[in-house]
Amino acid sequence: MRLTILGGGGFRVPLVYGALLGDRAEGRVTRVVLHDPDAGRLRAITRVLAEQADGVPDAPQVTATTDLDEALRGADFVFSALRVGGLEGRAHDERIALAEGVLGQETVGAGGIAYGLRTVPVAVDIARRVARLAPDAWVINFTNPAGLVTEAMSRHLGDRVIGICDSPVGLGRRIARVLGVRPEEAWIDYAGLNHLGWVRSVRVAGRDELPRLLADPALLGSFEEGRLFGADWLRSLGAIPNEYLHYYYFTREAVRSARRAERTRGAFLLDQQARFYAGTGDPGVPALELWNRTRAEREATYMAENRETAGAGDREEEDLSGGYEKVALALMRAIARDERTTLILNVRNRGALAPLDAEAVVELPCRVDAGGAHPVPADPLPDHATGLVCAVKAAEREVLAAAGSGSRATALKAFALHPLVDSVNVARRLVDGYTAVHPGLSYLT
Repeated sequence: MRLTILGGGGFRVPLVYGALLGDRAEGRVTRVVLHDPDAGRLRAITRVLAEQADGVPDAPQVTATTDLDEALRGADFVFSALRVGGLEGRAHDERIALAEGVLGQETVGAGGIAYGLRTVPVAVDIARRVARLAPDAWVINFTNPAGLVTEAMSRHLGDRVIGICDSPVGLGRRIARVLGVRPEEAWIDYAGLNHLGWVRSVRVAGRDELPRLLADPALLGSFEEGRLFGADWLRSLGAIPNEYLHYYYFTREAVRSARRAERTRGAFLLDQQARFYAGTGDPGVPALELWNRTRAEREATYMAENRETAGAGDREEEDLSGGYEKVALALMRAIARDERTTLILNVRNRGALAPLDAEAVVELPCRVDAGGAHPVPADPLPDHATGLVCAVKAAEREVLAAAGSGSRATALKAFALHPLVDSVNVARRLVDGYTAVHPGLSYLT
């Protein structure tokens, strides 16, 4: 089976390859094709993968190419993990938004919109190429903003594109851990959009254990989301939010902390990864060892400003091992081998979550089999969550419309209508600021 990874020079690719090395079953991946327009990054990651595979019998063969069409031809699965504009673009997104007093996080608020506006045209071009060159392939989308990009690609690939995110999986794993059960023993009732969802119940042996968790301050204080949001607020909600909702519920604090930080997350990662990729150019430096050290630092500092604002402390050791690669491979195995499973995924709604329309990409538990991912019908969200989900989806739809039409006025609407952008005048300045620095937004007129 052939797996193509778009963004194959990306830093997290070794997580995927490492997981593939442990898969010894029939129908496993035997060839991995890495695609990236940056040949230097491809060389660096290929070195890491070669060291990972050293001594592993029958390790998947790895090839690398800068030719997109060559990478796609013959693919059975395509992992799309792009970063249009690179980490430099992310750093610009954050800086321009924070200068206006609003959030520039890469998937939330102004930063997410800017990232989406320059990513959607590239993702749509890839979707069209897949439909032409590998019509039977399944596309698993990692590219952020994951829900928005998956919806853009679904307009050309239908249900053969599925978005993934490790945030809901990590949340479910942490909740199961504090409840004293294995994750596979718990049904996590999770619903919303990517980076905008809530756990409404946790069923173990037919019993909802979430009320027990919410009633116990010690249990709530023993995992990241409990410390991040606080026991009182979680009890008021009657749910456990995805960690990214901290940006919505504590917006002023998040902005203040980000502006006070020595540098933004994007700027930190830009410097960190520049050192990593430069270091792999030295043949005397063990590439895998350097990658492991860099990854450990990256994971430990994830959402550090939010945890500092809430007094949540450091991340738990169990949460430093990633997770999105496990979701991706579980999804791929379920489809390729008809190994039926349930995963929280980003898929077209098809009436599963009211009041969003059938084509809206939502994040829900899905039954997965050889026919793809099928969303499990969900109970309606409470009014406060429905209002937020609908407002964010409306802004996403304006991003898609702007990317399709090239309309600067529609892009302005996307910014102005988002709940975390509090002024049309701010939205205008954001559009001016982003189009001035991002070549990928030159299509807006």
